[in-house]
Amino acid sequence: MKIVDFHCDALCKLLLDKELTFKDSKPGILDVTYERLKAAGTVLQTFAIYIPQSLNGRLEPILESLDRFHQLVLTCEDMAFVKTSKDLEACLKQGKIGALLSLEGVDGIQGQIYMLRILYQLGLRAAGLTWNHANWAADGAMEQRGGGLTEKGRRFVEECNNLGILLDVSHLSEQAFWDVAEQSSKPIVASHSNAKAICDHPRNLTDEQIKRIIAMKGMIGITFVPWFVSKEDIVTVDDLIRHIEYICELGGEAHIMLGSDFDGIDRYISGLTQPMELPVLRDALLKRYSAQQTEQIMSANALRFLDQHLPNE
Repeated sequence: MKIVDFHCDALCKLLLDKELTFKDSKPGILDVTYERLKAAGTVLQTFAIYIPQSLNGRLEPILESLDRFHQLVLTCEDMAFVKTSKDLEACLKQGKIGALLSLEGVDGIQGQIYMLRILYQLGLRAAGLTWNHANWAADGAMEQRGGGLTEKGRRFVEECNNLGILLDVSHLSEQAFWDVAEQSSKPIVASHSNAKAICDHPRNLTDEQIKRIIAMKGMIGITFVPWFVSKEDIVTVDDLIRHIEYICELGGEAHIMLGSDFDGIDRYISGLTQPMELPVLRDALLKRYSAQQTEQIMSANALRFLDQHLPNE
């Protein structure tokens, strides 16, 4: 069964540790590696460009992350850069692992829309406006004032729509979420968020947000961040599936994908610590859902969405 994961932070680790490699990586650091993606049956992995706070606010770390992506990820023989729906189709036919590029927090482009256009030309295909705090574009989920989009943020949303960059709402404040939902003429994605009704965390989605994403024909990436899954000390795959079941109850069966957040966490769901363990989730889903429904969650929903919404060329 194919696997698509819409969010990992491996590029951040590759940025911070200049001795680290993606292939033949030294053990104990990266969750997502080339060998693990191959062994897992992953057909597409989204790599987030996340710049930690100590380096944030400048374009240079974003460009350096792009360079690490090209030098360390795309040089692996069975990795393929996915920028268009045709790239995705070719990747699937050739049995390669697709690599999609996203930006997690737009602080470093400093409100300059021309920088967004340049990043698009360099292959960026998804963008979340904030991390957890406020920047020039919007407030994040942990910003206490809970503000929405700024005027420059609205221009950013409009240009993403024009270019064909997917808008990621996972880290936004509730007001900013609704502003993006109103402003965007294209479907939105929450690349790594769960259901707030199951686990009350600011990074999770309310019922109303989930329903809006579904109504816009967008996507929700179920994430493996333990504290977004359950308040218990030990979090299990069954706890994760409760979020999937709940979103399905709200009408979201065709709008669920995976957004692991591997390499962005230091604590894990029991038995789900890296891509090679994803069959554990698959087998648990097969106890509750048909093979077709399980395949939808593991990959087919995401692949359909990308085929429809990535640029044609």
